[in-house]
Amino acid sequence: MNRYTVAVLVNNKFGVLNRVTSMFRRRQFNISALTVSETETSELSRITVVFDGEEDAKQQLINQLYKLPDVCSIKEFGDDNSISCELLLVKMKNEAETQEDIRRAAEAFGAIIVDYSRDYTMFRLADTTRRIDDFINLMRDFTILEICRTGSISLGKGSSTIRQVVNL
Repeated sequence: MNRYTVAVLVNNKFGVLNRVTSMFRRRQFNISALTVSETETSELSRITVVFDGEEDAKQQLINQLYKLPDVCSIKEFGDDNSISCELLLVKMKNEAETQEDIRRAAEAFGAIIVDYSRDYTMFRLADTTRRIDDFINLMRDFTILEICRTGSISLGKGSSTIRQVVNL
């Protein structure tokens, strides 16, 4: 089974997200990450979906997505043709005996402190999914109070854009 990242450019209208994600459900794909936001114009939204599946089924899914009336364009991303990242917030218990080790680990990963109190320290890290997973696994040696992370976002390398995939 392969992992795919697909961006779907859609009209920014009520119910479009439900119709797009329902297509994944009907095709029995498990979505592992989903990110939605407005684009450079408020008329369009970009839905980035990370999911696992087989190549043939993925291609059928993309063909079916194109049939939805509010889908403007679709672009698939891979490591070779895009830059992807996630955002992580992690709240760590502030204990005197582990505080310095946690700070050193966070510094090594490029995580920054965004909130601090006597009881906890909160870090923010923007990086690849793999680096965020590695950071979380390292932090598991300490007391994690809470984790929140976004889905993956991706932009294609080069001067082409998702809007150029299909004329709008």
